[in-house]
Amino acid sequence: MDLCDLFKDIKDYVEKEIKVEGWIRNHRDQKTFGFIDFSDGTTFQHLQVVYDEALTNFLEVKKFLVGSAIQVEGKIVPSSGNQEYELKASCITLLGACPEDYPIQPKRHTKEFLREQAYLRPRTNLFQAVFRVRSIAAYAIHKYFQDNGYIYFHAPIITSSDCEGAGEMFQVTTIPLDKIKGEVDYSKDFFGKMANLTVSGQLEAETFALAYKKTYTFGPTFRAENSNTKTHASEFWMIEPEIAFCDLEKDMDIMEDMLKYIVKYVLDNAPLEMDFFDKFVEKGLKAKLERLINSTFARVDHEEVIKILKEAPVKWEFAPEYGGDIAKEHEKYITEYFNGPVFIKNWPKDIKAFYMKQNPDGKTVAAVDLEVPGAGELIGGSQREENYDKLVARMKELDMDANSMEWYLNLRRYGGCVHSGFGMGFERLLIYLTGVDNIRDVIPYPRTPKNCEY
Repeated sequence: MDLCDLFKDIKDYVEKEIKVEGWIRNHRDQKTFGFIDFSDGTTFQHLQVVYDEALTNFLEVKKFLVGSAIQVEGKIVPSSGNQEYELKASCITLLGACPEDYPIQPKRHTKEFLREQAYLRPRTNLFQAVFRVRSIAAYAIHKYFQDNGYIYFHAPIITSSDCEGAGEMFQVTTIPLDKIKGEVDYSKDFFGKMANLTVSGQLEAETFALAYKKTYTFGPTFRAENSNTKTHASEFWMIEPEIAFCDLEKDMDIMEDMLKYIVKYVLDNAPLEMDFFDKFVEKGLKAKLERLINSTFARVDHEEVIKILKEAPVKWEFAPEYGGDIAKEHEKYITEYFNGPVFIKNWPKDIKAFYMKQNPDGKTVAAVDLEVPGAGELIGGSQREENYDKLVARMKELDMDANSMEWYLNLRRYGGCVHSGFGMGFERLLIYLTGVDNIRDVIPYPRTPKNCEY
């Protein structure tokens, strides 16, 4: 049986015979008995297995090493140790041996070392907790949108459009590198044009929002940004809803409702893992998350935020400017100033993407960033520009090729309407949920500059 089923009501199994399969996490053998710290991966809880000389293969079992796969038969009995119950083994069978040079021994390992053993690190307590929470949070995201009538849209991974306009994209080509000399003739390439790995599924998701009213993507995205910070990776996952007949205010309502739902779902469904993070990773983590659930998110214009920052009794490393972006230090101050999460809205159009709704003042767009205490920006979104002529004019201002985006522009001609959406980086959410502060430690196999290992 699985340990997750056993621990649901272990008292019902006292003095009953059970059979479990899993791995040895620790093994302490004495002269006439031994203890095995046993886990099968179906729950964060471990089961203590106790055995003695009554086993027919007692001397053989004493030699089983950490990491070995075993099958245990026996009875659940009250324990005299730290656990309330333990498994008194009547039979232990070796299913897969593990040698002495197994890297994941029962001792403290650095995160840096475990990144070098990424294929083994899910066997440690920290990463057992991280990747179980990743799974639970992913389910919560799907459940939220499915329960609220959204269509799950699979955005293309290979694309010919650059949603963000940053140009930091991985190129997809079948042209051998040694054949590329001078300017490339992409008409001879596989797709007949330049193609890249997507940085966002938003533009394509808009096509489904204007057919289904509510849609969302949840998939991998890629960025060829040569950055080695704790929050950047070359491959990461994004959640990107798009909603028709939705303005910026309603967009913020959905962001707040979604985030509170996910956080509560994780707290309710991963209590052991969250206790572990609260105790060993970030003290006060659970209280921080519970405050978010119970708070009302402030909403303030970018211009007002800059005014607050300029008047603050703080010597900034980066001086806040009315037409500019805000830095990490500013994000931290603003969440402290409002004592909770803050929506910063109506940003200067010159620092935002071409597709955002232009406000009547001609200087700002209906964009919004959600700043949360302890993490800074967590979600970014906007009302999309639904006016065909304004969108074309904006693309010309930015020297974009409108012809290649005809399909996107036609959404405004063929029954276009007010619509909005947002994007949330899944790994950034996991950093916030777990307190683990490096993106490399919340994604199974991190892809970063000079690193594509297992």
